[in-house]
Amino acid sequence: MTAGMSQTRKRRATLRLRGRLLGTMAVVAAWCVGLASGAPAAFAADVQSKQWYLGAMQAEEMWKTTTGEGIKIAVIDTGVNSSTPSLEGQVLKGLDATNADGDETDDYSGHGTTMAELIAGTGRGGGLKGLAPGAKIVPMRVADTDFQNKNSVNAYDTADSIRAAADSDVRIISMSFGSDFPMEREAEAVKYAQSKGKIFFSAVGNEAKKGNPESYPAAYPEVVGVSSADRDGKVAEYSQNGSTVDIAAPGNDIPYWCDETFQEYCDGDGGTSAATAIASASAALVWSAHPDWTANQVLNVLFDTASRDWKDDTLSKYLGHGLIRPSMNILKGKGDPGEADISPLTKEKTSGSAGSAAPSASASSQPEKKDKAEDAAMAGSSTENSDSSQLGLILGGVAVVLVIGGGAFALVRKRRSA
Repeated sequence: MTAGMSQTRKRRATLRLRGRLLGTMAVVAAWCVGLASGAPAAFAADVQSKQWYLGAMQAEEMWKTTTGEGIKIAVIDTGVNSSTPSLEGQVLKGLDATNADGDETDDYSGHGTTMAELIAGTGRGGGLKGLAPGAKIVPMRVADTDFQNKNSVNAYDTADSIRAAADSDVRIISMSFGSDFPMEREAEAVKYAQSKGKIFFSAVGNEAKKGNPESYPAAYPEVVGVSSADRDGKVAEYSQNGSTVDIAAPGNDIPYWCDETFQEYCDGDGGTSAATAIASASAALVWSAHPDWTANQVLNVLFDTASRDWKDDTLSKYLGHGLIRPSMNILKGKGDPGEADISPLTKEKTSGSAGSAAPSASASSQPEKKDKAEDAAMAGSSTENSDSSQLGLILGGVAVVLVIGGGAFALVRKRRSA
């Protein structure tokens, strides 16, 4: 999910969306806790100087307390090139779920590697620097539509990846991928991951102006749907909206690897893909600082400390709980972790292992969605596109690995990075 360049730098259309920004908020320095200077950090490499959100989110200050050490994050994407200078030593053994040629370190587009660097890149060699450079990446390669058009692939690659991550020692699953259609097997894998105590972040998608369809897995109740916002806390006009949005993170004006050759970075919008990676890294920072917390408690704190200018008992369909701000917890100790075994997403008891930290006296009760009229007013010039009905439903009930040739399956799945 990236932004537009010249024809020589073109990428998937869903990653090239750029342009004006719509907003639910116009908050100066909305990303920070209020004690940081407005000047961006000085980076030696030009690409790092373009990572504006690191200064806004007070990354350098947070890194004095935690860099995300001890946290492993599964990146379900196009693969992760473990040989870029910024990712050397940061990538662990993962899974190639595509069943195509290559393995999980063969990134066929550059998208997955960008996401991994935004999460845990060290910045060595002038590459992208991750918000949680102490975390480790576990790559899970899946197929987008272009890849599946050229290869015979495993139809259940995302479900298999989610289950593999759930059965591993990763704590966070980050998936900057989406499809317009739910799959039963994928939905069950998501529930399984929640039962194993994982936090699952997924991009809500970049097609707000193209029907604004719900995107899966972000639309599953157990998944944290992430929207994209800019420096001023305004939601991007391309960022899909609705009940699937749980939180927002920086996504605009973020560099990315131009293609699978890894020769240069391109300027543009990282979209909800980049926002998902940054949200995942934010969770890694908080969890690393509080290793005994459960997934529910980490999420409760991220939701509780998000920046918003609406009532705490409501959600915005554009920014969810608001703009993610891990610095509120890391630097100021803010945020109510709530009950260890109650999901802030579903408000149901979860079976994941509980941490040793005692639940707070008053558990965070999470807000209900805004009604459409109130949220439309908050969005200002934004209007809701009513053409968001699902076009179909895929049921994955067969208990065997299904490998299908490109064309027909691609027409149904239409999976894309965000």
